[in-house]
Amino acid sequence: MRKNLLIIVTSFFLSILVYEVSYAKNLYFEDGKKLFDKKKYKKSKFYFEKDIVFNPKSENSYLYLAKIFKEEEKDNLEENNLDTVLLLNPKNEEAIYLLALLNIKKSNFKKTEELILTLSSVCEKMCSKKSELQVKLNSSQKSK
Repeated sequence: MRKNLLIIVTSFFLSILVYEVSYAKNLYFEDGKKLFDKKKYKKSKFYFEKDIVFNPKSENSYLYLAKIFKEEEKDNLEENNLDTVLLLNPKNEEAIYLLALLNIKKSNFKKTEELILTLSSVCEKMCSKKSELQVKLNSSQKSK
């Protein structure tokens, strides 16, 4: 009897602990996004990184980290995070768009053209951005 009671109590506390951990990890991304929207990039970065610790496949956290690094003008870190987003979801339109912009900035025109083609083949929400990218690419090529 006593052994059964101990098992029940232990199971109860373990289930509460698991619930708390899963609930907390869902809040990390949301808290990070709220801070990001308020332009508190350092604080939001902390929450996105915590979200990734609990959920290494959190493409949205990687995407927002890339946006933070874009603001901080840390091109290599931005690119690394965008590449990770595309590894997790090759059809993430926003990551493709941001990576194309970064490649225009780096004068990597061949890669930009490939990304514009990729965006064309997967676009659902950001199809209008394709022409914007093409204009930026053309103007960048002319100025070089």
